[in-house]
Amino acid sequence: MLSSVKSVWQRFKSEPGETQTAVPGKEGGLGTFGGVFTPSILTILGVIMYLRYGWVVGNVGLFGAFLIVTLSTGITLLTAFSISAIATDQRVRIGGAYYMISRSLGLETGGAVGIPLFFALALSVALYTVGFAESVVNVFPSLNQRVVGLITTVGVTALAIVSAKAAIRSQYVIMAAIAVSLISLYFGKPIEESDIEMWGASDRLSEPFWVVFAVFFPAVTGIMAGVNLSGDLEDPGKSIPWGTFAAIGVGYLIYMTLPMVLATRADAATLIEDPLVMRRISFWGDAILLGVWGATLSSAVGSILGAPRVLQALARDGVLPRWLRWLGHGSGEEDTPRYGTVLTMVIALTAVALGDLNAIAPVLTMFFLATYCVLNVAAGIETALDSPSFRPTFKVHWMLSLLGAVGCISVMFLINTTATVIAIACIIAIFAWLKRKGMKAAWGDVRQGLWMAAVRSGLLRHQNNPAPKNWRPHLLVLTGAPTSRWHLVELASSWTHDRALMTVATVFPEEGFPVERQQKMETNIRDHLAERGVQALVRSVSASNPFDGGEHLVEAYGLGRLTPNTVVLGDTENPDHAERYCTMIRNFYHSQRNVLIVQHDNDTDFDRRERIDVWWGGLEGNGGLMKVMAYLLNTSFLWQDAQVVLKMVAPTEEAAEQMHQNVEPIVKRIRIGAELNVIVGNGRSFDDILHESSQDADLIFLGMAAPDEVDDFTSYYRELHSRTRDLPATIYTLAAEPVAFREVLSD
Repeated sequence: MLSSVKSVWQRFKSEPGETQTAVPGKEGGLGTFGGVFTPSILTILGVIMYLRYGWVVGNVGLFGAFLIVTLSTGITLLTAFSISAIATDQRVRIGGAYYMISRSLGLETGGAVGIPLFFALALSVALYTVGFAESVVNVFPSLNQRVVGLITTVGVTALAIVSAKAAIRSQYVIMAAIAVSLISLYFGKPIEESDIEMWGASDRLSEPFWVVFAVFFPAVTGIMAGVNLSGDLEDPGKSIPWGTFAAIGVGYLIYMTLPMVLATRADAATLIEDPLVMRRISFWGDAILLGVWGATLSSAVGSILGAPRVLQALARDGVLPRWLRWLGHGSGEEDTPRYGTVLTMVIALTAVALGDLNAIAPVLTMFFLATYCVLNVAAGIETALDSPSFRPTFKVHWMLSLLGAVGCISVMFLINTTATVIAIACIIAIFAWLKRKGMKAAWGDVRQGLWMAAVRSGLLRHQNNPAPKNWRPHLLVLTGAPTSRWHLVELASSWTHDRALMTVATVFPEEGFPVERQQKMETNIRDHLAERGVQALVRSVSASNPFDGGEHLVEAYGLGRLTPNTVVLGDTENPDHAERYCTMIRNFYHSQRNVLIVQHDNDTDFDRRERIDVWWGGLEGNGGLMKVMAYLLNTSFLWQDAQVVLKMVAPTEEAAEQMHQNVEPIVKRIRIGAELNVIVGNGRSFDDILHESSQDADLIFLGMAAPDEVDDFTSYYRELHSRTRDLPATIYTLAAEPVAFREVLSD
């Protein structure tokens, strides 16, 4: 009994359709100090602090250094706020930043950021091991720098493969070395009198403020080192915020006190010119070397731990190609991504062997900053939408997240504009590739909330009567089964230009179609439309007959004033149903819905699409609607090569000439690209003229009398149907909407 209860509870806790197998928190996993604070603070207190911070202070002075540290830490802190909000709302699993982004902004956005983030982390391993090798060779010149770099890369990889805990324990030793180096620095002595100013050097050595800011900023971007270990944490929701904020706070304290130490022990020129000035002013100079080595090794360990876990999450979510899914495999109780770690090592070793990595280093920094920017955007959108599903225990105002995103983007361009453009181009290219894959996630993301907010705003703004200039045909297409009347869907899609609303509607019999079956049929119709590239809504109702169902749809379907204004349907195939069919048309008309009845032989298709004949009676009523619909059709992709011909009948040659002179300027003024054709009747009936003139057309528009204008509308419709039976595809047009179509077409 107890085991059954546990099983049900585990199923309740798991997310439906979730592809990841790691649990949100591991019993006995990493804690706040070891899993988040340690890797984050060791990455923050890195090489820039040891080799470039003296240069920063020498160039901008005490106040300048304080301002740079405060601005940089402020942007990082805003990002930490966003990370904490997301981490305390959702169960953060393997993948760290990628996991957070993909669950908020969708798989495409997550993958577009996650794939570059993996390569940035993998190549960062090479950057840090090469940096370590350079510093070692400077002390021991007999060693080969490339060999040292390769051996170091293999060493940190082996440590990561053993376990994350083992790698974190090694970082405790590194932390101790950095602590010793800082103590030695604080208790050191001056090497000369300081002439440093509050705002930097007074001579030409001084660099501009924002140049110095760009050099320093990467020093404070190490907060993701702990987030990337999210899948190995015992309690991610607690450890990520506390560990991240603690690392930022300690880092800020150290970076704010170090300028006072440096400024009182050396002058500006020495700080600028000597990268290892800290070694000279420390109590024990070699402790600085230990700090430099520890900083590079700790950063390499953080990257070799983070990169495979991002890759593992990408593989498990199906973002990577199918032939790379094996990278999602985890080994042992810790679910260690050993395959991904080996691949990361291969990439890093290749980079080390090739040599100079300085050219790509700026682009890698941009990938990290882009990740921080997107995290801010995700948190800001989630908060602004105020969705009931977003309930973080750490709350942050959306304006702060937006400010963090703007700060990240600004810093990216400040540091290196070219690298920023390259990084953004890579992210956009990956996003487009993933979008084309048509990936589907089993979880909802914030995009649905964004669209809902946009739809709501648009609907409320649409309450007022729209001007005729903005009129578009919002179509309700009564198709039955779309596959059997595909020509209706094709015509409707051409009319909308993917700008107006189009709904493909089906009426199911009340018997034999329960709700579950209707929903399945709707899904099948949506899939069929998507496969054919048609953008449309799908709606179905149950009714005793198709006519009742159609009337119910027209009466009830829509939101506020956003309702279908035009009904598209086929001709009735059963003469016995003509009376009920015409009653339905009359009801559509009285509901002020335009009606387009397509009489078309289902055995043929629109093969040529070369000529559209519009039997025109002017810009009012049916004439105006026919002209608008012909123009929309002619400017669609499928019918763009067709010629629209406006056909009019005059009784005599003189009348035809007069009609041509009067109408031709109107046709030119409305700029629809139509050709005017005035036909002389010479006593012939309209039916004879119609059949003779339009026999070779591909599509014909004919106006239809309003139901209230004829005594017996059913008889009228039967006669109209009989008169046009042998013609090509014909659209009976009935304008019912109170819209001045003349103004739609006027200049």
